[in-house]
Amino acid sequence: MGTVKIVTDSTADIPKSLVEELGLTVVPLKVHFGEETFEDGVTLTPTGFYEKLKASAQIPTTSQPTPHQFETEYRRLAEEDPDVDIISIHLSSKLSGTFQSAYIASQTLGDDVSVTVVDSRRASYAIGIVVVEVAQLAKSGAAKEECMKRVNQLLNDATVFFMVDTLEYLEKNGRIGKASAVLGSLLKIKPILSLNEAGEVFPFEKVRGQKKAVSRILQEFEKRFGQDPVHVGISHADTPTEAEQFMEKMKEQFQVEQAVMTEIGPVIGTHVGPGTISVSVTRVQQ
Repeated sequence: MGTVKIVTDSTADIPKSLVEELGLTVVPLKVHFGEETFEDGVTLTPTGFYEKLKASAQIPTTSQPTPHQFETEYRRLAEEDPDVDIISIHLSSKLSGTFQSAYIASQTLGDDVSVTVVDSRRASYAIGIVVVEVAQLAKSGAAKEECMKRVNQLLNDATVFFMVDTLEYLEKNGRIGKASAVLGSLLKIKPILSLNEAGEVFPFEKVRGQKKAVSRILQEFEKRFGQDPVHVGISHADTPTEAEQFMEKMKEQFQVEQAVMTEIGPVIGTHVGPGTISVSVTRVQQ
């Protein structure tokens, strides 16, 4: 029985310290500013990205990894341990072709390497929270079957809400209609967004102003998690102070056993824009 290794992609926005601690393999997506191409989190950090975004007249574009990139990583892990079981967890297939690239790579390998590819139906640390929980279990020596059981629990339990500072980026990237974006801006509407069961962005609720949005999110988490011990992840797009304040509120109201603060990287940042805050919560395993 081999060890379980977890592969993910850069849109999981997992802090580098956790990537190293848990021995994760992270395959980067790409960001394109005109003729310039950068690897998400490798050749372009979140800080550098938001600086470039503010200075750029055009919104950048993004692209997924190739199947070859995934195949290379899967083969590397198999060379290190021929009996390895790989669980590869990725950005929602409704938002990107990343899952498809990973799946093609796994099929190319056939029976040579044990790879299970998972569509997280999530983005940013909403993927990360699943990856980290499963990687911690794998690190404790759990077999593939136990790890996959935990993956499925997490996909049913982990909940994410996010708030964007402006609807401009979601509109320009085709996630919402232009009329909704203009109306939202005029009325100072703060939509609370989430991801549905299929992994698509949808408006959970519309409120006026950030304070009401934060209050409504806390209320919804209370309804869903109560005083169960939880893992909370907050990812932010160039707005650390507001993110820290939100985390303090979470710690005051909930039984937070693991708290992770992270930055929304270049790829997800391209689609949601600066000022975004995303909060992901799941129950921890007892």
